[in-house]
Amino acid sequence: MKLYRNSLRNRIFFSMILLTLISSLLIAGMSIYQYSEQGKDYHYKRLQRKEEAILESFKYVLKKTDFPVVTSNLPFIFASEIYEISDIHSMPVVMYDLRGHLIKTSSKKLPPYDVTLQLDSLTLRNLRNSDDGRFVYQFDENGQTFRSSYTYLMDDQFKNIAIIHLPYLENDDFIDYELKEFLYRIGIVYVLMFLFSILIAYLLSRYITKSIRVISDKIKELSIAKRNQKIRVDVSGTEEINTLVESYNDMVDELEESAVKLATSEREQAWREMAKQVAHEIKNPLTPMRLTVQSFERRFDPQDPEVNEKLAEFSNSLIEQIDVMSNIASAFSTYATMPAQKSEVTNVPKITQLALDIFNESNIEYTEDAEELLAIFDRTQLIRVVTNLVKNAMQAAVPERKSVIKVSVTHDDQNIYLKVSDNGTGIDPDHEHKVFEPKFTTKTSGMGLGLAMVKQIVENYNGNVTMKTVYGEGTTFTVSLPISR
Repeated sequence: MKLYRNSLRNRIFFSMILLTLISSLLIAGMSIYQYSEQGKDYHYKRLQRKEEAILESFKYVLKKTDFPVVTSNLPFIFASEIYEISDIHSMPVVMYDLRGHLIKTSSKKLPPYDVTLQLDSLTLRNLRNSDDGRFVYQFDENGQTFRSSYTYLMDDQFKNIAIIHLPYLENDDFIDYELKEFLYRIGIVYVLMFLFSILIAYLLSRYITKSIRVISDKIKELSIAKRNQKIRVDVSGTEEINTLVESYNDMVDELEESAVKLATSEREQAWREMAKQVAHEIKNPLTPMRLTVQSFERRFDPQDPEVNEKLAEFSNSLIEQIDVMSNIASAFSTYATMPAQKSEVTNVPKITQLALDIFNESNIEYTEDAEELLAIFDRTQLIRVVTNLVKNAMQAAVPERKSVIKVSVTHDDQNIYLKVSDNGTGIDPDHEHKVFEPKFTTKTSGMGLGLAMVKQIVENYNGNVTMKTVYGEGTTFTVSLPISR
């Protein structure tokens, strides 16, 4: 049932199959009922026809007899004729007087019972109370169905002179044979119809759900971060599907407009934040430069024998602050204008080792599970990613314990994993969600652009960066990149 609940296609398919089965069963049941009713109607009319024919035979004998037509003379009138009538119509005949006493019978043994010498009072009462002078009742005996017909025999003056009893066995062998033949033929039709309905149900359910599946896949791919493709409206499709497709396309248009507005707003906000950060970082070295210039102006004496040394000290101080400002400008320039991406096949373990060769520290441990793991990545930017993560790990060192930095490159069937772990200070839980934001830093000398730049580079190549940290124990950064096949 889970398969039925979870799939619209399966619901349509099984519902159509179930509908076909129910229809087949209803038709078969109605056919059996119709045959049964036809059999009952056939036996009723056949008994009625035999009864009329036998009465006509009795009347014919009464017209030819020389005896007075009265009840007491009937045994003599029909002394032998009752057997002839029974043989002609292939039916046993029993004659009673008006009080129910046996007068004459064509057979002493009538299945499934013997001829009674006296009719029961209930039968006589029902016959007398009938409107047409005829009473028939039906009963079952030993798995067979019988009908007993009781009717009055009249003289030429329409006066009742006797009661004629006709026992009738309902033989349904022919009807049963016809029913079996009909069910066999219709069964073949049902099997063919069932197979045909399976094919139609499969094609129809696939046709109906095809458009819905396309819409579902498009909705799953829907993202504000990229340009979404519209679905082409098929004019031959159903009205409901076309309405759904049009609604999706309208949503794509609205989402694109919202994305443009959001991107514009984010760019404006980013530039405002960057301007604030640049202004803040530049103001920091300007204050000591101002103080240095003012102090030099007050204390400068051209006659001082150490004037050259003081001038050099002043110049070095200004140059140092200017270098700080230059580094700030370079850092922001690097973040704002990343180099053009190169989509080249890069051996990640090899480039990672190349990046680690820059560092001479003995506390860096490197491991890999394969010598060649290829990914689509700019090798220069991969070096930048590795060096940024390792520098962060080195700056997180705790003086109280020996710093250990572990760098590893591993892989699975889909991705390559570059991990950089340290046993440093870790990240405060209150700051974990900010580590990849521009300008966030916990260091006094940093500008908070390194991890933001790493995230931007990796995501440009369909990768992602995650972080796990335990405050006071260390941090692990994991870069995941798709394997190049």
